[in-house]
Amino acid sequence: MQPQGAIFLALPHLGPILLWLLTRHRMSGCYASYLVWKDLGGGFGRPLALPLGLYAVQLAVSWAVLIFFFAAHTHGLALLHLLLLYGLVVSTALIWHPINKLAAVLLLPYLAWLTVTASIAYRLWRDSLCPNHQPQPMGEKSD
Repeated sequence: MQPQGAIFLALPHLGPILLWLLTRHRMSGCYASYLVWKDLGGGFGRPLALPLGLYAVQLAVSWAVLIFFFAAHTHGLALLHLLLLYGLVVSTALIWHPINKLAAVLLLPYLAWLTVTASIAYRLWRDSLCPNHQPQPMGEKSD
C-alpha cells in the first residue's frame, strides 16, 4: 500500500479518536453494543446471546452489503441485503430498548443512514435494469 492510501484509510477515524481523547473522562462509553453488554453484566453469558448475537448478524450483513455494492457491483443484491439490514437494526433497537434506552436510540442515526443508502442502491439497481430510459438533461433530444 502506498503512504497516501494509509492516510485515506486513517482519515475517517481521526474524528472519533480525537473526540474520545477529548471526552474520555466525561463519558464512560458511547458504543451502543457496549452499553447493552455492560447492562447485561458483561462477560459472554446466556443473557447476551440474543441482543448481541443479533448485533453480530447485523454487522455481518452490513459487511456483505459493502461487498455487493462496491466490490461485486450487484446493486440488486445490495438492496436486498440493505432491506434485511434495516429489519435487523429495527429488531435490535426493539430488543435493546428494555435493556438500555440510550443504546436503542443510538441506532436511529444508523437507520437514517440506511434509508439514504437504500434509496441510492434502489436508484442504481433500477437504472441498471433500464439503461435506455435514463432521464435526459433539458434541451437534449434522445435518438
